[in-house]
Amino acid sequence: MKLINEKIKQTLAYPALLMAGVTLIVCSLLLLTNNLTEQPIADRQREDLTKLLNQVLPSSAYDNQPLDKKYQIEIEGQTLSFYRATLKEKVSAIVLFTDSAGYSGKISLLVAITAKGELSGVRVLSHTETPGLGDKIEVAKSNWILNFKGLSLKHPDSTGWAVKKDGGQFDAFTGATITPRAVVKCIHSTLQQFKNNRDVFLQTNTAEENINNN
Repeated sequence: MKLINEKIKQTLAYPALLMAGVTLIVCSLLLLTNNLTEQPIADRQREDLTKLLNQVLPSSAYDNQPLDKKYQIEIEGQTLSFYRATLKEKVSAIVLFTDSAGYSGKISLLVAITAKGELSGVRVLSHTETPGLGDKIEVAKSNWILNFKGLSLKHPDSTGWAVKKDGGQFDAFTGATITPRAVVKCIHSTLQQFKNNRDVFLQTNTAEENINNN
């Protein structure tokens, strides 16, 4: 038997068989790990998103489970993902994902807009802005982002939707004007998109795609 084993090891097929065996074991372990962690990761992501939802939209504004259904629509080549909040079977608000180019990279935002077109809340999901300067858009660093609550396209008017350095009403950060400018512009643009596509956002439309929340 030992002689047979030695002959097998000397064949050209042996390294390939050995590699295949190792690969099979590794793949099996990865699959097992993925199966064990997939649901906990999904649950954690939903918990985090629920916390953000509660920050931008009060629970009194809806009686459904907004996170159970996620939608996508395309507006002028841009794909927007959003959730619908309903109250007494009518859409009361939408919570959507959007982004803008900041000083150091993309700034991702979560924006809640009521059916009347008013901002219910805005939060920064992620960014790569300069620590100590541009990161003041985070609610953990300053209350700047809270100032958008209750605003709309009418309040302020179009001239007001800019940082003070550009003639608008929003404060900029010392040494970091580009970051707040990008956020203000993005939120204003999002409100305009909502106004121009209000019927699509507030009711089920055949042009939209219902996508899996996971």
